[in-house]
Amino acid sequence: MVPASQLPFSEVLRARLGPPAHPAELASSPRSRVWRIELDGRPAVLKQLVAGPEADERYEREVAALRIAGRAQGAPVVPALLGTDPAERVLVLEHLDERRPSADWIVDYAEALARLHATARPADAGALPRWQGPTASDVTSFLALAEALGVPERPGVRDELHTLVDRLGRAEGSALLHGDPCPGNDLHTADGVRFVDFEQASLGSGLMELAYLRIGFPTCWCVTRAEGPLLERAEAAYRTAWHTGTGTPLPDAGLADACAGWLIRGDALVQRAQRGSADHLARIPGEDWKWGTATARQRLVHRLTVVAGTTTDDGELRRLRLLAADLRRALLDRLPAVGPVPTRRP
Repeated sequence: MVPASQLPFSEVLRARLGPPAHPAELASSPRSRVWRIELDGRPAVLKQLVAGPEADERYEREVAALRIAGRAQGAPVVPALLGTDPAERVLVLEHLDERRPSADWIVDYAEALARLHATARPADAGALPRWQGPTASDVTSFLALAEALGVPERPGVRDELHTLVDRLGRAEGSALLHGDPCPGNDLHTADGVRFVDFEQASLGSGLMELAYLRIGFPTCWCVTRAEGPLLERAEAAYRTAWHTGTGTPLPDAGLADACAGWLIRGDALVQRAQRGSADHLARIPGEDWKWGTATARQRLVHRLTVVAGTTTDDGELRRLRLLAADLRRALLDRLPAVGPVPTRRP
């Protein structure tokens, strides 16, 4: 246990918030250290981003996102930001008493996610980076996977995928995107859902994270799938909250694109420390690996199922729809033991 006197709590923070007391270190990722502390007898959270690649950028993203999200109308969607110390990459946050999520937690999650997204405005451009979608190399890797599994490349599908990449790169929107809105980064409290850990926050189209509900939380260790009626309730809750928060309806187009974008990204099969290190789709025919609640093959089969069912025969992704169905069939014929991803969060 770190004594209070050795916490990364500067004199500036002490002058503003008072001295910290009774520190207790909490579980966190390798990229940060987190303590529960007391300030004037009240609980708070102290978070320090440890030195490492892009640590300063991750800190700046988190602070900027928390400040934007702090504008939420009605119930808050993030903990209150009590203080910062950029020199030490430290944040002091409101402590929240969370409770176990309900069986239909994804509905409250979706409503809060929309309210989070709606806090940003066009005037916030530049406060955070723009969301980055898949690239041409993802298209190449995805089609190479199809070839490795003996699935022929349908005429026109390569152009269709490159057009998808271009469309996602130009997707309009100024929503505040969490960057990693995973089960576990959503705290379910008596006052509603609040989100934490904004080190990968960006600005872009909210559809890119609404797609998490269908595609199975692609950047997350905890994959879950929502069944039909529950998914419909959750997406409806998102659309209603978005309309209320922005005064504009959510566009009907774009959700299929977002799901397809997550499908072709091999880096969405591995945890963040491994992203950019290899062609992970190329590993699928010869190996499988467990990350959190599902294996890479389970994740991929689920995404193929979603894309095959989300796109339409006459839409902009009609060839990908057929290719996704062919790939799913080839994978399951070759690997019949691959089961579905979980329906319940841990």
